[in-house]
Amino acid sequence: MASLPSIPTLPVSTLRLPAQLHGLQRMAYDLYWAWHPSTRALFSRIDRTAWRRFRSPVAVLQAHTDWSDLLDDSDFMVQYRRHLAAYDEYRGNGKGSWFARHHGDELEGPVAYFCAEFGLHESLGIYSGGLGVLAGDHCKAASDMALPFVAVGLFYRHGYFRQTIDADGHQEHAYPDLDVSHLPLQRVADKDGDPLVVPVELPGRTVQVAVWLVQVGRVPLLLLDTDTPLNDEDDRPITHILYVRGREMRLHQELVLGVGGVRALRALGIEPAAWHLNEGHSAFLLVERARELVARGVPLQDALAQVREHSVFTIHTPVSAGNERFESDLVRRVASPFLAPSGVDIERILEVGRGPDGDQGQFDMTGFSLRTTRVANAVSQLHAETANATWREIVREPILGITNGVHPGTWLGGPIRGLYGLIGADLDKQDDDRPRDRFWDRLPRISDEKLWDAHLEQKLELALFARGRLRNQWARHGEPPSELAEVEHLLDPSILTIGFARRFATYKRAGLLFTDEERLARLLWDEEHPVQIVFAGKAHPADRPGQGVIQQIFARSRSQRLKGRVMVLEDYDIRVGRYLVQGVDVWLNNPRRPLEASGTSGMKAAMNGVANCSVLDGWWDEGWTGDNGWAIGGRETNPDEAAQDWADAQSLYQLLEQEVVPRWYDRDANGLPRRWLGTMRKSMASTVWRFSTARMLEEYVEQMYLPAANGTAVPEPVGAAARP
Repeated sequence: MASLPSIPTLPVSTLRLPAQLHGLQRMAYDLYWAWHPSTRALFSRIDRTAWRRFRSPVAVLQAHTDWSDLLDDSDFMVQYRRHLAAYDEYRGNGKGSWFARHHGDELEGPVAYFCAEFGLHESLGIYSGGLGVLAGDHCKAASDMALPFVAVGLFYRHGYFRQTIDADGHQEHAYPDLDVSHLPLQRVADKDGDPLVVPVELPGRTVQVAVWLVQVGRVPLLLLDTDTPLNDEDDRPITHILYVRGREMRLHQELVLGVGGVRALRALGIEPAAWHLNEGHSAFLLVERARELVARGVPLQDALAQVREHSVFTIHTPVSAGNERFESDLVRRVASPFLAPSGVDIERILEVGRGPDGDQGQFDMTGFSLRTTRVANAVSQLHAETANATWREIVREPILGITNGVHPGTWLGGPIRGLYGLIGADLDKQDDDRPRDRFWDRLPRISDEKLWDAHLEQKLELALFARGRLRNQWARHGEPPSELAEVEHLLDPSILTIGFARRFATYKRAGLLFTDEERLARLLWDEEHPVQIVFAGKAHPADRPGQGVIQQIFARSRSQRLKGRVMVLEDYDIRVGRYLVQGVDVWLNNPRRPLEASGTSGMKAAMNGVANCSVLDGWWDEGWTGDNGWAIGGRETNPDEAAQDWADAQSLYQLLEQEVVPRWYDRDANGLPRRWLGTMRKSMASTVWRFSTARMLEEYVEQMYLPAANGTAVPEPVGAAARP
């Protein structure tokens, strides 16, 4: 079995811990705590004020200076030792993991996983949304199964924007200044023990790229950073902002990611057995590896073929805006400096990177990646159909469908997580090849009473969190004290609650529910069966139509007709997402089919017992079983978008009025919604394995990683499941 990568780092000099508590430092600098709530609780106990402010164990340890009380607290010391022992056991060599049992001797090196963003925890704001959160869950699952794996991304010191919504509903953007000293980041050291930097040639100069380590359980994540005194002031901001708007700056970022990432791995002596590009942003890693071979005398065509054999690629969106393209002249100017000395013909690279439209003036990162990787996958079975249709002129082999999954340990609420524990779930060792591990088959053992109590507890947690957020929002808008006092009555847990949270792109149709506002108002304000809806989400700073949707929904939420039943939470991030997927009753998703590649928020909600009500797109097209939630409309699409929108809105209203709302309010003599609880249980059982990152990663290993590493045939795809 290939050894798990170990990355040398510089000593951490800012923490002063007593010898008895040195293990806290090891745990603080490992994102293991991001999916182990009891470990987070241990750090919160040390200094609750610092935890509430920073939500980072490293910041907690820095803020706390007097350890005498904790050293004398026998209960704390026992908890500390128990958590440290559990952590050390987890970080062991993973001999009993799924990968070790099935394929432990089949990889000679790690899988190198490149992505432009990673969503691991809200305190490390280097993610935008679904792509980054999926990448974070991917790393956590790789850690759980002890897969030899190393991830590479960029360290955005100003992250992605923090969203506020003003009193008129306009989205406002503020970029944070991430404080390295408060984050679980360590500078990577070179072979001499000095800070590692790698060069990337750009027009007229060479940029020096620093390397940081974020430890994700057993998985190292390397983050590349140009904000170092070694660089000119003009180059230091290259890695500052995720998805920066300027096209030339974005190209610089992606060169640093691809070229710098390969060079960082080489400098650390890491020789990947397979290379995984999660979206096309990192396509220059393929160019850099070809350049290395050409520099050693291999003809470019042969070099590209060799690179292709050990590379795999995941495409994430059918939407054209999600597939990165740059003007060819810009690529010629910016990329030539690192290619020319090795004799790589930039024109040949541009030719390989033409899109399906054949436009010679554009370099298509997705097109280049598809041509230069051995196997590619889409992120749901339906997405595979659309991707193959879109890219049929480019791909040599069909694009596989490996449906996304989510990491249950990250997304389950505490009360529901406790119920899974009662039936023997070990979320760090999720597996389905041994009957004793198939805990989801034992869900019927959980009583209705316990399931409902756990759900109501999570609803109350959402209500308390959301009220605090809304009170702060409205106070900033200048609402009077009488209005702020009304916040305490919002999101009553005894009312059916619908959640809608995601990126506010127009094809996601966040406003579909408002198609017939009078009908919606009757539904929301029904005296016996009221309904409330909570929205959250961001639109990219360059997406004016998406920002317009936010403004429209915010205005309706403050209108006299809907006020108090429709709420908009600002600054959607991982923390807000956790509360929502854990605490609502119904998860609403109504994209325009088939433009949703996968979607993962509904999976997170379902594992918490939340019922999905969704268009049959992305994962729900295969996840809906007929009794675990509701399908809006059917699988036929109308080329007239307005007509399709109207039909889907009518279907949604009918489902809510005739099925969803009546079922939720149908109670027995003990006040329990027995039929609804049946839907909750089926929602959980049908997703907690089938749409987990454990299942997903097993498919990546067997259908993509091992064939790319060992030159074996790609097996026939099986996918998450056939559609019902």
